[in-house]
Amino acid sequence: MRYIGAMSEMEQIRQKIEALTAELNRHNRLYYEDARPEISDTEYDRLTKELEDLEHKYPQYASPTSPTLRVGGAPLSGFENVAHAQPMKSLSNTYSKSELFDFDERIRKLIPDESFTYALEPKIDGVAISLRYENGILTQALTRGDGITGDNVTANIRTIPSIPLQLTLRQPPAVLEVRGEIYMDKTGFALLNEQRQENGWEPFANPRNACAGSLKQLDPKLVAKRPLDGIFYAAGELRGVTLNTHIELLAYLKDAGLKIAPKYWSLSSIDEVSERLDELYSLHSDFPFEMDGAVIKVNERHLYESLGATAKSPRWAVAYKYAPEQAETALLDITVQVGRTGVLTPVAELEPVQLSGTTVRRATLHNAEEIERKDVRIGDTVVVEKAGEIIPAVVRVVTEKRTGEEVQFSMPDRCPVCESDVEQRSGEVALRCTNLQCPAQLKTWLEHFVSRDALDIEGAGGIVCDKLIEASLVFSPLDLFTLVPSQLDTFNLGTPEAPRMLGSKNAAKIIASLERAKTKPLANWLFALGIPKLGKVGAQIIAEQHETLQEVSTSSLLKDIVELSVQSEQVKPLKKENPPLYAKRCDEIEQVGDRLVEAGWYKKAASKSQTRTLAKYTLKNQQGIGSKTAESVLSFMNSERGRSLLTDIAAHGITPSVERKASTALSGKSFVITGTLPNMGRNEAAKLITRHGGAVSSSISKNTDYLLAGEKAGSKLTKAQSLGVAVISESDLLKMLDTPEKQKQLSLI
Repeated sequence: MRYIGAMSEMEQIRQKIEALTAELNRHNRLYYEDARPEISDTEYDRLTKELEDLEHKYPQYASPTSPTLRVGGAPLSGFENVAHAQPMKSLSNTYSKSELFDFDERIRKLIPDESFTYALEPKIDGVAISLRYENGILTQALTRGDGITGDNVTANIRTIPSIPLQLTLRQPPAVLEVRGEIYMDKTGFALLNEQRQENGWEPFANPRNACAGSLKQLDPKLVAKRPLDGIFYAAGELRGVTLNTHIELLAYLKDAGLKIAPKYWSLSSIDEVSERLDELYSLHSDFPFEMDGAVIKVNERHLYESLGATAKSPRWAVAYKYAPEQAETALLDITVQVGRTGVLTPVAELEPVQLSGTTVRRATLHNAEEIERKDVRIGDTVVVEKAGEIIPAVVRVVTEKRTGEEVQFSMPDRCPVCESDVEQRSGEVALRCTNLQCPAQLKTWLEHFVSRDALDIEGAGGIVCDKLIEASLVFSPLDLFTLVPSQLDTFNLGTPEAPRMLGSKNAAKIIASLERAKTKPLANWLFALGIPKLGKVGAQIIAEQHETLQEVSTSSLLKDIVELSVQSEQVKPLKKENPPLYAKRCDEIEQVGDRLVEAGWYKKAASKSQTRTLAKYTLKNQQGIGSKTAESVLSFMNSERGRSLLTDIAAHGITPSVERKASTALSGKSFVITGTLPNMGRNEAAKLITRHGGAVSSSISKNTDYLLAGEKAGSKLTKAQSLGVAVISESDLLKMLDTPEKQKQLSLI
């Protein structure tokens, strides 16, 4: 009987914890979503303390949606890097209404037979975030990161009171991945800066910087004290729910307890969008967040797959940037910066001025031609603006305010950092330092080399890079691999008068990161080398077709791209001058083009003409390796610097790992996966498809080639059948692969 009595008492405690949790969650919704609180802050704090004490004493009954999580848990040791279920792309920008009409025209060309509407909403100037809810419970929060992977900031996001830990839906979907923006509201930002100044600390420059800095905190309790909020406007992975339009998505998110933009429109045409843009701008001062423009999206979500995306952004949405705010100020001086490729860039040093919520002290002048064209002189009064630039730009000189004491500026004929000669390469406006060992070049190159998107060397930030160069420990990024713990443990990051040692813990992090970097993927190494014109996407594409850096340096595929471009131009005059030779050369060029098609980098457009014409080869999916990039990669890898790097890489025992496609058996084919497969999960199946050149989408359309269906396929199976999309099984998929060996599942995943 005693045992039964003890269980009864524990059951009462469990029920008390559940009741307090539900009551506090209800009060959170009333306060943050409905703006009609029923209890005082004191009473809310009392209930929270009561629940916190019970959870501490009986942790087995604590809920994953407990409001006590809002106050933050134990400090984190670091942020885990996690892959997004679907890539998190950014939007392309437009800066005029005429560009919006161009956007509309492009869409109508892509889907000429479809009718559609637009959604218009404000663009929040915050930090992009992706929240994952599984069966209604918040399980993960990721920053955008590089779009493929992001930082796991779940512990910090849970401290934001307005974000539901559990969705307010009667039947939540199996998975709802929602994208949005975390921001710091204007009032809270002002109060935070007042507190910082009272404490003698440097105030934050703007709400976005304050927000980003808050989310990077490793102590969730500190994050809980920051006035953060969130607005949500997009979806990633969805399972168990179908949403037909963007407006329907917004309504669904609101029903789920997520905050959406306070104002948005569903509009029938781009003309209506253009008219409403002015109304939206007139409201921006009323919003609690900083508005960074407007977002225009095709409303009908089923059209998104047909419209597709570039490497960076979807084609069905665009950001509209309002005419940038301008300010007048004095140009005190012009200094010259040296970048990692040796380019000399003139920078205007300004009398500090407020611009778009930030204090501006410097503005780019781009190059000598720009200075001459605008007739910019030291001592001028100038107009500066932010027009999508990280560094504001000088728009024009206020010539009527000249006094005659202004001084003309000319670019130096020697590097301002190392005093080496400068050169102007053929076809370029920029001047470059000729010294490959220039400290300024090395600094920016080294910072790029250790950055997250490159080799991700933990602990080797800007100050460490500066000091390593200053101490003559590093003359090339590869010199990092010669460092030993004894050199770094007592390494001084300060000055002789005020020393600040790196310390053994930080030194160990750097050494461990360098050791991990030796087997980082080939794509990361290609990007880390800082090859001009080669970005992350291009590096990944090259890495899929090569096994080593040495192989890249002699790549026949890259040579084919250069050859295709050169020969295609040279052959055109032969069409009239020498038809037989023209036909022969066309055959030769098509052989080159076909090799690039086979590699999956290019596509061949079928000619509609009955007469013989040179086949057109274009980059596949508007991304890949163009002739200028290919030429730049080959030139860099075979230059004195490139050959030296390859030698050093081999000497340090560095062997980048290979992430090649298993084959191109599924190249050009689009798949959607649904249901439960017999032998592999859907993520495994998606990896298998992409490793063989295929593409995986989350929604069915007339452009889908195959639906890979398992048990309980549901509505996607019905839609596929109605659209005439081929439905295949797991075994059918394996049969489509090109060799028996590649049909063995475990060897492919």
